[in-house]
Amino acid sequence: MARTLIGIDIGTTSVKAVMIDLAGRRLAGFAAPYPTRRPGPGRVEQDPADWLALVTAALTGFAAHADRGQVQAVGFAGQVNTHVFADAGHAPLCPALVWQDQRAAAAGAALEAGIAAADKLAWLGAAIPLDASHALSRMAWMAAHHPDLWQRTVQLMAPKDWVIARLTGVVLADPVASIGLVGPDLRYAAPLLARVPGAAARLAALADPLSVAGPLLQGALAGTPVVLGTMDAWASLFGVGVARPGQAMYLSGTSEVLAMVSPRRIAVPGVITFPDWAGITLHAGPTQAGGGSLDWLARLTGRGVAELCDLAAPVGPATPLFLPHLEGERAPVWDAAARAVFAGLSGATGVADMAASVMEGVAFSARWAFEAVEAAGGARADEIRLGGGGATSDRWCQTRADGFGRPLLRMQGGDAGAVGAAVMAGVGCGALPGLEVAAAQLVLPDRLFLPDPTAARLAEARFQVWQDLYRQVRPVHAALAGLA
Repeated sequence: MARTLIGIDIGTTSVKAVMIDLAGRRLAGFAAPYPTRRPGPGRVEQDPADWLALVTAALTGFAAHADRGQVQAVGFAGQVNTHVFADAGHAPLCPALVWQDQRAAAAGAALEAGIAAADKLAWLGAAIPLDASHALSRMAWMAAHHPDLWQRTVQLMAPKDWVIARLTGVVLADPVASIGLVGPDLRYAAPLLARVPGAAARLAALADPLSVAGPLLQGALAGTPVVLGTMDAWASLFGVGVARPGQAMYLSGTSEVLAMVSPRRIAVPGVITFPDWAGITLHAGPTQAGGGSLDWLARLTGRGVAELCDLAAPVGPATPLFLPHLEGERAPVWDAAARAVFAGLSGATGVADMAASVMEGVAFSARWAFEAVEAAGGARADEIRLGGGGATSDRWCQTRADGFGRPLLRMQGGDAGAVGAAVMAGVGCGALPGLEVAAAQLVLPDRLFLPDPTAARLAEARFQVWQDLYRQVRPVHAALAGLA
């Protein structure tokens, strides 16, 4: 009987899952979306019950699959800086605050203002911003604005940790996904947590991402070990075959996540440098809106995302510029007040031009973040491995290669987070060797995109103007935020 692994990624917009064998052969897949609610300005929420329902559906489907074989373990990955305020029975006390939610921006700014840069480096090992999505900002905001719910909160949990708790009864968190709360020793940074009374008591015990949280308690797969896993960006790292120093990742989804493995640590504002784990030092820069920008244009125009990619006009000197800051921006500027902008629209501008502008603007935002990531790692990547659901369009991948001015190697499968979760599950349960070997063995390349020399020269010039555009409209957006 074949030995198999299941990987599950609780992403920003959907649950994706895969079942693979130990040779990396994909036996089955699952993908289904859940709603995100925006009930007011700056508010972005999800119902945790939606995550659990889809995870259960995926496990049920895999359990009934003809090629299921002997499932060795289930591994998890998930969105981070999305938070569940839960009671003693793991019941959510309110909708989950998604990482895009901006309600805690002022609370985060107040915390940030009271912490010296040297202290932050000592506590966290990096200049990690306490923005609106930071767990401590969220806890401070909840304590100030909903003290009744704060008093009833027993655990603040990430999506994957909440789902694992419901499936196994075990409450754990991993230190990699707890970035911004842990120090270089992978333990909670007590001096930081002390800034919000009661914060430390509401965080779960930490365990290694490759550890087994416990067995599934119900269903046809009851008794199967559940490997704790980690955040989607780290899992996707392995899901695109990146694990060695010098390798780099471009993960495209609702947001774009740029990352590089490098043993060097250079303090660069706006870059998240993780504590060393499993021999890996990861420098990362997540943007706020990647594929989400094209989703927005699709909703606005009544067209599908794939249709817009196919329809997009070639980028030329007269193509409008687009800042994809629909709900602020994260790396490298961490500007909650930033907003989206089209510049250069004319009466002749059509949907095809706007689609090209959005695709290019997302590529530029990713390049800006990646250049900061490279600076933090003190190295340059000659090739970047590309994955995620936003990388399925050949046209958009070419736009990215032109915008970056360097090769992008797209890896097989659009569900890098789920594949990476399966890789981690295999290593965690002992069915596979170390992460570097497993990632190289299970993940295969799909297509190499080389920058077109003419398009890359134009993109270089437009990128400089694009950065100037952001700097010039920033005071306008700050003023508008003050009026809101």
